Amino acid sequence: MASSSRPFTDHPRLAAFEALACSRRSIRRYRDEPVPRALIERLLAIAGRAPSAHNRQPWRWAVITGETRRRLADAMAVPFRRDLLADGLDEAEAERIVARSRARISTAPVLILACLTMEEMDTYPDERRQRNEWLMAAQSVALACQNLLLAAHAAGLGACWLCAPLFCPETVRHVLDLPATWEPQALLTLGWPANEGRDRPRYPVSALTRWYVDT
Repeated sequence: MASSSRPFTDHPRLAAFEALACSRRSIRRYRDEPVPRALIERLLAIAGRAPSAHNRQPWRWAVITGETRRRLADAMAVPFRRDLLADGLDEAEAERIVARSRARISTAPVLILACLTMEEMDTYPDERRQRNEWLMAAQSVALACQNLLLAAHAAGLGACWLCAPLFCPETVRHVLDLPATWEPQALLTLGWPANEGRDRPRYPVSALTRWYVDT
């Protein structure tokens, strides 16, 4: 396909989105202030505008506040500590890491657990295609989470993506009494930021990209 000869000109909406995306940070500390439920619902609605495989929208959300945060953090700490000790860390170092994780989860004003469901996805008789269908659903959930993170930043909120539920899905299911079809994928902490976070270096596009351009 021939490339367009139209000269590139920066678009105001692109510039605004670039500023939004490039200023987002992972925020791990929050002010002790509640986040209005209406705002959370609005963020989840924006998350739901993400593209998804077959438009099946396989994401499910569990919004967690109050005492359940501590119960979840304490329960998740058990397998986390076990894994750290199995990796060869001494008990003092393992406990330090676990305590930090527990504090991040239990003190965030809001936790949003992103789950995947295969209920409405296609089914195949062979393992290869079924595995790919699951992967398509997982990618769809990740896209929705990115929408949510950017929407939260646009609203002045801070958020941080935690992959911890992947390592203890049964623990998370038990504490929250999730439906059997909900597969925990990520835990997003959310709240009004107590700091601006830290900008982390990114690889240049040239180091990550191959161009296949026909002449």
